[in-house]
Amino acid sequence: MSARAAPREAPTNRNGWPVARNVLCVRLDNMGDVLMSTPAMRALKRQAPGRRLTLLASPSGALLAPHLADVDDVLVHEAAWVKNEGAGNEAGLALIETLRDRRFDAAVIFTVYSQSALPAALLCHLAGIPLVLGHARENPYRLLSTWVPETEPQERVRHEVQRQLDLVASVGARCDDTRLAFATRARDRVRMRAVLRESGVRQDGWIVAHCGATAASRRYGPGLYTEVFRQLRSAGRPIVLTGSRAERSLVDDIIAGCGRPEGLFNLAGRLELGGLGCLIEDADLLVSNNSGPVHIAAAVQTPVVDLYALTNPQHTPWQVPHRLLYHDVPCKYCYRSACPLGHNACLQQVPPAAVSRAALDLLGANHGGALNTAAA
Repeated sequence: MSARAAPREAPTNRNGWPVARNVLCVRLDNMGDVLMSTPAMRALKRQAPGRRLTLLASPSGALLAPHLADVDDVLVHEAAWVKNEGAGNEAGLALIETLRDRRFDAAVIFTVYSQSALPAALLCHLAGIPLVLGHARENPYRLLSTWVPETEPQERVRHEVQRQLDLVASVGARCDDTRLAFATRARDRVRMRAVLRESGVRQDGWIVAHCGATAASRRYGPGLYTEVFRQLRSAGRPIVLTGSRAERSLVDDIIAGCGRPEGLFNLAGRLELGGLGCLIEDADLLVSNNSGPVHIAAAVQTPVVDLYALTNPQHTPWQVPHRLLYHDVPCKYCYRSACPLGHNACLQQVPPAAVSRAALDLLGANHGGALNTAAA
């Protein structure tokens, strides 16, 4: 790493944060985690007139940047301390140079309580960022200028959105609007509508179903989804199934299992993120495993039936009408990407009838009311 000027002095006004103008927001895990940090980023943006926010995110999280009104710029990094197939040390050294060149006044490190903020804090320290905020269990010494002691899960477990709101509130950043953020765009909606027409969807008022998830432990069984969709045909709405290009064959198999394909449409791999956001925003309902689309639905205020694997407790739908479906198990909150016992009982024992009933209830409800939750 080439020699640079000494680290800058922190701005001088109370704790320095109210006058910090160039702020880095670090969120290096998944897209849903970035979405659940957007209320805290909004609070940071509104704390100081003219403040500029740069998001440091994973490749998947960075895809959200065009849809986040409070984010002015984005940097992409595959961190060695987050599950990915990134480049490793050389990329980390280059990132330090980039952060130093950007001359940030402050940085906020957003993590879930099972992650450590200290690797990212070290990057910020080496880049000469004078104000760094984050949670830590152990004493971070000078790696964090504002240390919020980590007390989860021993003392309590907050929703992930509330955790990040509380973090930035510790430096005086607050706002009344605590909804998730995802701004849809007209050009994405035009393309989305074209894909629907090409796929044969001629009717508005569709149901979106997202049957995949990056972690195997968060996937409801394909055969169970097939039974759900058989029952949901009674709603008289098109059921539009989404997913990645790699999940297209999974969706084909689910549709084939329904016996007749009428009313079921496979859009897996056919929409970019912006189009998916528009599809969910224009839908009457989302039925999904607990994955990124659930948090997009919360941002655009589309009701959700969330098949919620009990791998962790703090990522439920935020401020949107929903039904939360799971089967309680003694091994809950395992934080595992694959069920260590091999049965995925917290999801696989949710009856398809409970899913279709929750969907029909939400379709018939007044969605302007309080959150709806139910366990199977």
